[in-house]
Amino acid sequence: MNMRMSEEILECHGIRPTPVRVLVLELFGRVSDPVSALDIETALHTVDRSSISRTLALFMETGLLHSIDDGSGSVKYELCHNCAVTAPHEHEPDVSFHRHSDLHLHFHCTVCGKTECLPDSEIPPVSLPEGYVGHGANFVITGICASCAARRQ
Repeated sequence: MNMRMSEEILECHGIRPTPVRVLVLELFGRVSDPVSALDIETALHTVDRSSISRTLALFMETGLLHSIDDGSGSVKYELCHNCAVTAPHEHEPDVSFHRHSDLHLHFHCTVCGKTECLPDSEIPPVSLPEGYVGHGANFVITGICASCAARRQ
């Protein structure tokens, strides 16, 4: 992802492109798996923690990112892969839940600690009881990844 593409994606989500926001978005364009705030801080050592935190919060609020609580004690973040669909829409009654149409499974390996996406695995629909309003969902399967399982044999 180059700078121009990053700027266009940010503008698509109603986010003013600043140097820090572009750097953080470009990092997400280079990684294949969800990353933690600490991972981002380590990779972008010239950007302070509070700027990263504010950027992640903004990206989450506008539907550019979603978070994954994989049980490791460190929330991971990942780009929503369908940017055009995830942009906020004023006419939606519960934007924070409906905006994230990029729901998919994640797998957290309890041996190596890696969390990865399983975008081709279907998530069954969930019906909430009347009166309940959903604001998010977290779909994580824990176990041993293929690489760690192969090393054990």
